[in-house]
Amino acid sequence: MKKLLLLLLGLAPAMSFAQGFQVNLEGQKQIGMGHTGTALLLDGSSVFFNPGAVANLSQNYVQAGVSPLMFKSAFVPTGSNVQYNTADKVAPPFNAYAVWGPKAARWKVGLGIYTPFGGLTDWGNNWAGKYTLTSLDLKTIFFQPTFSIKLTDMISVGAGFVYNHGSVNLKRAIPLADANSPQGEAELKGGGNGFGFNAGVFIDTKTGLTIGVTHRSKVNTKLNDGTAYFRVPQNVQASFPSPNAFSAELPLAATTSLGLGYTLNSKWLLAFDANYVHFNSYKQLAFDYAQNTPALQDTRSPRNYTNAVSLRVGAQYKAAEKLMLRAGGGYASTPVKDGYVTPEVPDANRQFYTVGLSYLPNKHFDLDLSFEYEHLGSRTQTNIETQLSGTFKSNVYIPGIALVYHW
Repeated sequence: MKKLLLLLLGLAPAMSFAQGFQVNLEGQKQIGMGHTGTALLLDGSSVFFNPGAVANLSQNYVQAGVSPLMFKSAFVPTGSNVQYNTADKVAPPFNAYAVWGPKAARWKVGLGIYTPFGGLTDWGNNWAGKYTLTSLDLKTIFFQPTFSIKLTDMISVGAGFVYNHGSVNLKRAIPLADANSPQGEAELKGGGNGFGFNAGVFIDTKTGLTIGVTHRSKVNTKLNDGTAYFRVPQNVQASFPSPNAFSAELPLAATTSLGLGYTLNSKWLLAFDANYVHFNSYKQLAFDYAQNTPALQDTRSPRNYTNAVSLRVGAQYKAAEKLMLRAGGGYASTPVKDGYVTPEVPDANRQFYTVGLSYLPNKHFDLDLSFEYEHLGSRTQTNIETQLSGTFKSNVYIPGIALVYHW
């Protein structure tokens, strides 16, 4: 049991980077339009959605936004009517962008700071899966300097270097052989860095139709200085050296996107995005402790994820000179195979629906608001490693706000 527990401690951080933790909250205007943005010119968040489009922005931008994310999940064990629920916690994904270039120039530079992966889950210390997970706090912050240039009046390209700083704090209960011993606890804390790129092509056909293609690379975040803490009775402390250093490599999947935008008339803008997430590169996770014991061994665990797809549509309507209204939605498949579903995020195929608006108090400022609701399909599973068996049901609620200054 102890060996199984510690193997799972190694697996948990990487399993967290499933579709459910690819939060996709990088711009309030785009959220309001169902997360479409690959082929749109809405504001400085094109730094993330398509670096190739940045050179086509008619103005310079400084902006920032936040999208408090509330993940609600419930679990009913197999053969039971008892329902366990996650605690009310709020994760704060944020984004900030700056774009600048001379008015007459065919180029622009930009900087993006955003959180494309992350989450906050707390099941408490007394639920049925406490030996699998009690809580998880996961954060990633990407920094992306960007350069974009118009090659012709119709075609522009751009790319950005990506630096990621990630951190994780995971807790779970430790099952002890002596039933009279108090329950133990393991806590896994670590931080690390990774590197990648974001590149795109933007095509303006001059007929109202715009086309965008982007590729965001895989970012391997290496945790070389993590620390594991084990709070156990004195008689078993020798089996759980604490604190204990660990190292691991956490893969953040690459994404390829195709987008279409169409300006129907002076009031309506329509958009479509298709995203292909390359999870098939995630075959296994290697997890190494600095100090090993018979109960605490290094692990090599197969994961064998599959690629995932999301389809998104959105629309923007100019209701008045100072008011834009937006709506959208879409579908996203899960990369997590049957038998690998975990309580970090009990991932499943999902539908999402969004609304948003922008109020323009003057020619330099936009106040953007958005709201998203995600519904994950219920999933009845028995995990092949923990044997946790039951049905997960989850919903996500995400309000958002941003302030945009342009000139």
